[in-house]
Amino acid sequence: MVNELDGAVVVDFPLRGEGWVAVNTPGDRIPSHGTDMLGQRFAYDLLMVDTRRGLRYHPAGILRGFLIGVRTRDCYAWGAAIHAPFDGEIVQAADGISERSWIHPLLEPVFAFKNAVTFSPARLPLVLGNHVIMRSGEVFAGFAHLVPGSVAVKPGEIVRSGDVLGRVGHTGNSTAPHLHFQLMDSPDLMKAKGVPCAFRSYEVMRNGGWERVENGVPRKVDRIRYPGVGT
Repeated sequence: MVNELDGAVVVDFPLRGEGWVAVNTPGDRIPSHGTDMLGQRFAYDLLMVDTRRGLRYHPAGILRGFLIGVRTRDCYAWGAAIHAPFDGEIVQAADGISERSWIHPLLEPVFAFKNAVTFSPARLPLVLGNHVIMRSGEVFAGFAHLVPGSVAVKPGEIVRSGDVLGRVGHTGNSTAPHLHFQLMDSPDLMKAKGVPCAFRSYEVMRNGGWERVENGVPRKVDRIRYPGVGT
């Protein structure tokens, strides 16, 4: 049986700090988001959580979260720096889309579903939110849902791996602050095909300690750490 992740393009992990989880990942299923549309076949959704059971992405208790909701800015991932995963050129950088300041766990999935079923090319900016696309050769990397006003690059700019591109937010088709990251073969999302991606190095919590992984594809069960400054 052919493994679609064989020969995956290896890039640096685009986030820093610990507590990251790939809630959608090609390590668990392909297409990772249930569709090949918009070059998403091998896309990741990277969410920051705490050490409590389940995917607890904000400090509030379960009852408060479901009854009242939480402030977007209180979510752990919000505002985390997004770093270029390779040397390359910025080909698209879009900012200025507003962010919902309050998250209700029961309403956000409804909002995302509505965006999905009413999708048209004209609505693409409302799906991506603030976003960046960069290239290295024939491979393009996309980063979606950034904080308004945080996009730190512009088209034509040359960046090095590790440079800050923007910050994790909750714009576009997002149910909580997270980074949507993917590799693809074109900057035109209506034509792009997903490119399989692995990360050069990161650490995973296993048996009470951090274990280094090289050229890996995270699974949803993995709690990820990437040591470094710039969280």
